[in-house]
Amino acid sequence: MSLTETSLFADRTAAAGLTDLNDRADLTGATHATHVTADGAGWLASAGPYPRSTLAHWREQPDAPVVLPCGTAFDVVGVPAVFGRRMLDRLWEEGPGSGPVAVHRGRMLLFAAPGTAHRLPSLLEWEDFGSRSPAAGRGRADGVPPLLCHGNGDAVTVPAPVGGPGGPHAASRWLVAPDTRRPWLPGPEILLWAAVRAARSAVRISIFPPPDQDAKVYDVSRRR
Repeated sequence: MSLTETSLFADRTAAAGLTDLNDRADLTGATHATHVTADGAGWLASAGPYPRSTLAHWREQPDAPVVLPCGTAFDVVGVPAVFGRRMLDRLWEEGPGSGPVAVHRGRMLLFAAPGTAHRLPSLLEWEDFGSRSPAAGRGRADGVPPLLCHGNGDAVTVPAPVGGPGGPHAASRWLVAPDTRRPWLPGPEILLWAAVRAARSAVRISIFPPPDQDAKVYDVSRRR
């Protein structure tokens, strides 16, 4: 289902404890892919040790971000915003799509399968090692910026279920919001592929980017 023009938590029976969130926010006419469904909120809350407390917090403050641990429900790969946009475009235009994606304080957060944070740095090192081999020629990993991989033992700030451009927490918002209790999450190989493709595409991008790049909406019905 597309997230475009979808009301937050439309199915009030989907997640116990979130039945009154619609009463606390004016969601009429929402047109951005920035809203979390009840099932998506349940999935996010399941990452923490006290899911009911997280859901209760969102009932009281549906526009407030929270900090959740990584390594169980998801890992998170943080990349610079511009490069992250290129990765996201590659995933949706040429690949299998993405899992949930958020922006927080100028960085893009790609939600990934648990274990990705441990494996992806090793894959990047091998990619870089191969690219530096005299027989390999120009490196495929050239241009990939340092990726911040958050896994077991780490925590990230998760955007609020309600939010978007212009809100009080506009620095933390969803680009692809979770919409199911079991979202598909890319693994390290897919993110490596996207990073390499994004690095290659960077040399072909004009210095004058198209206006309002954040306006792009990704149709999650295409996601695996």
